[in-house]
Amino acid sequence: MQLIHANKLGFAIGATGAIFYIGCNAVMFVVGKNATVWLFNSLLHGLDVSTIFRMEIPISESIIGIVLTFVLGWLMGLLIASIYNWKLK
Repeated sequence: MQLIHANKLGFAIGATGAIFYIGCNAVMFVVGKNATVWLFNSLLHGLDVSTIFRMEIPISESIIGIVLTFVLGWLMGLLIASIYNWKLK
């Protein structure tokens, strides 16, 4: 087995999370509230998000969300690779 490059895995997971975050924002913008609520209710196995859902998200909050999603994904990838590499040795 080979060692995993921790920074590369972290970047890949962080970038994937950020892309999904941007995609979620795009879906909300394009399809509107009813279709977005339907989509997330379907994805969350019967959890009703209509009472906690808001469509008016400021751009600054979205940018912070994208950055934080990337950072958390990067840290997750770094931790996964580090544990994997540690156990491999």
